[in-house]
Amino acid sequence: MVDKIKAHFQGKIAGQIKEIKDFLAVHGDEKVGEINVSQVYGGMRGMLALICETSKLDPDEGIRFRGYSIPELQEKLPKYPNGGKEPLPEGIFYLMLMNEIPTDDDVRRLSNNWVRRSTVPPHVFKAIDALPMSAHPMTQFTVGIMALQTESEFTKAYKKGISKKDYWDPTYEDAMNLIARLPRLAAYIYRRRFHNGEHIEPDHNLDWSGNFAHMLGFENKEFMELMRLYMSIHSDHEGGNVSAHAVHLVGSSLSDAYLSFSAGMNGLAGPLHGLANQEVIRWIQAMRQELGGGLPSKEEIANYCRKTLAEGKVIPGFGHAVLRKTDPRYTAQREFALEHMPHDDLFLIVSRVYEVVPDILEATGKVKNPWPNVDAHSGQLLMHYNLTEYEFYTVLFGVARSLGTMANLIWDRAIGSALERPGSTTTDLMKEKFAK
Repeated sequence: MVDKIKAHFQGKIAGQIKEIKDFLAVHGDEKVGEINVSQVYGGMRGMLALICETSKLDPDEGIRFRGYSIPELQEKLPKYPNGGKEPLPEGIFYLMLMNEIPTDDDVRRLSNNWVRRSTVPPHVFKAIDALPMSAHPMTQFTVGIMALQTESEFTKAYKKGISKKDYWDPTYEDAMNLIARLPRLAAYIYRRRFHNGEHIEPDHNLDWSGNFAHMLGFENKEFMELMRLYMSIHSDHEGGNVSAHAVHLVGSSLSDAYLSFSAGMNGLAGPLHGLANQEVIRWIQAMRQELGGGLPSKEEIANYCRKTLAEGKVIPGFGHAVLRKTDPRYTAQREFALEHMPHDDLFLIVSRVYEVVPDILEATGKVKNPWPNVDAHSGQLLMHYNLTEYEFYTVLFGVARSLGTMANLIWDRAIGSALERPGSTTTDLMKEKFAK
């Protein structure tokens, strides 16, 4: 069967390579910015050093996917037939890969393509089953991804001596296979860890997100819509965040898609990155318990927030390395909640936290961005539909993040991106340089 998606992508490669070569020929020696000492020591914060075509995070506008804002994508991308309101993640992947808004037929073709690729080999489940039941879902997730690596088409082709100009082809196959199989893998982990291993077979009549919800054990149509929204808004966040950067970095060594993506997922599992979404729910639950349950007042929440800060802790879900406004992904989730669960107690708490925290953080004089990020809201929505096992939330994030990272990896191979190898120095040499 001819893969029309693959053929369409192939037709774009030569033009993109020419565009980059022409640009470098004219501007290759020009400076793009300056680096100060604090950036070198501060995790390269704000240092312009990467190209990421799929999305860009603007401090004031938020995330844009190929130039489109989240509200624009909610309007323009195809929806699930018969009443769907949220964008299908198949559509945002197509957009990130092709730089084109897909048609309904494009999305349907992509969804069917992933169905054909979605079978997970038995040894992958055996690798997961070798872990203790109590292992964190992200540990199980990365082990499963690593076990899938035995299926790598790129590794097979590289061993046979494939030409550099064709590296993109088996990388495309790996990326598409990985994306197709991740919902099955993640659902297996969820049912193993939290539902006594009572697994649910896929329903291939559903879309990628809807089938994922089904395999998790959720048949609620609203929850399926939430999954479509969740997967779309978590799919990419430019190239400098830990998970996206790790995938690009490891991929630049010509590690295959599975090895590269597993590296990104190990980064996502950190508390300063993807694990933050479970920390928000933990913090809210601890607050409710201390305040005697029920719906705390804004004053009670404010006092608890000040207590959290006084103890040297952070208020999870607030602040962002780049954004200087409320995260549009938070806003999209808030609008979903206002439509579907405006009187939910946990939503009301999240709303009150939203009302009081920015002023408290701003008053410290230490926080550049006191506004909520995506993690401040996502847990509440999942809890509402009884996906209460917040240790699993980061796995959901990881499944979504495959869309952007794999679109980028395919393009990295198509244009022949270089091995990432920045220079380094020592503190002694830095002192010598600036000792005057």
